[in-house]
Amino acid sequence: MKELNFSFELIAQDEKARVGKIYTRRGSVDTPAFMPVGTLGTVKSVFTEDLLSTGSQIILGNTYHLMIRPGTKILELFGGLHKYMNWEKPILTDSGGFQIMSLAKLNKIDINLGAVFSSHLDGKKFILSPEKSIQIQKSINSDILMVLDECPKLTNENEKLISAIKTSTNWAKRCKVEFGINKKKALFGIVQGGLDKNLRLDSLEKLVSINFDGYAMGGLAVGETQKEMFSILNATVDYMPKNKPRYLMGVGTPSDILGAVKTGIDMFDCVMPTRSGRTGLAFTWEGKLNLKNAKYQKDKSPLDSNTSLRSLNDYSKSYLNHLIKTNEILASMLISLHNINFYQQFMSEIRKEIKKGTFNNFYNNYIDKF
Repeated sequence: MKELNFSFELIAQDEKARVGKIYTRRGSVDTPAFMPVGTLGTVKSVFTEDLLSTGSQIILGNTYHLMIRPGTKILELFGGLHKYMNWEKPILTDSGGFQIMSLAKLNKIDINLGAVFSSHLDGKKFILSPEKSIQIQKSINSDILMVLDECPKLTNENEKLISAIKTSTNWAKRCKVEFGINKKKALFGIVQGGLDKNLRLDSLEKLVSINFDGYAMGGLAVGETQKEMFSILNATVDYMPKNKPRYLMGVGTPSDILGAVKTGIDMFDCVMPTRSGRTGLAFTWEGKLNLKNAKYQKDKSPLDSNTSLRSLNDYSKSYLNHLIKTNEILASMLISLHNINFYQQFMSEIRKEIKKGTFNNFYNNYIDKF
């Protein structure tokens, strides 16, 4: 049965936009897919069973943070993160490469050793090598593992980008060796190269020669404009293997996702739905709504009148405005859940439109409206 092993099936295509299905031992994932981010083994403010109710089919966990807390010994005691957090569906884990960039002041890169970190919690030193990253992801029992990479900050300095590609390629080869042969799991390579098309293609060519189960675009959504991001995607995504998943890491807004789907991207993750939920920002078919605004004080309408999920349609915008202003935790819970539900509705509509061959109409209508 194809569900027992990792595989990818391309089902439909509308110009470059694709509908597919990823098969894993823990179930299938319809693409284009959005993965809620559960950095520490929890999608903030959202119950696991509610995640399932939104139609979420896969979530993301983080190697660096889970290595520190709760640690691999605890995770191994429970047989991995799935049982630990009561999530039976697939999990993809970031390798810790993003933390090499985001916590740059706390680490030094050594192409041979890996990233030498001082813990952001207690300053304790440890080495996150390519091999160690894969070992931790195996302890997490991830279904899709990512190679450790060097994700540089936004820069036009080719020397830095070339150096990051050299390091990332070296680490990708070592990750592949450490991963070994395991048809039930997948290992994705990560393309670097900043906003330089030629460097991106060079990085991709090197990764394709190593032969991964999927390919991710890293080093985007790090401060460049949306136009710049789409430009580099349009220049490079066509060269990614067509029979394997294509993943844009750390993206993003609904318009980011739409534009990236238009270039042929299959997978997305972002903290935006829950981070926005904690600040009172809701994503809806009406656009983004800042529920802190006074204009919602007397608004009796719900965020989504068409959902019965957790009775979200019973809560008025006025009530949500009140919860936010009184710093009630329930505001974060309700708006975060709503946002994830909207994102999954959004992805479902995208898949339907691609299958019907009307994705461009959907794209244009959404962009024109919002």
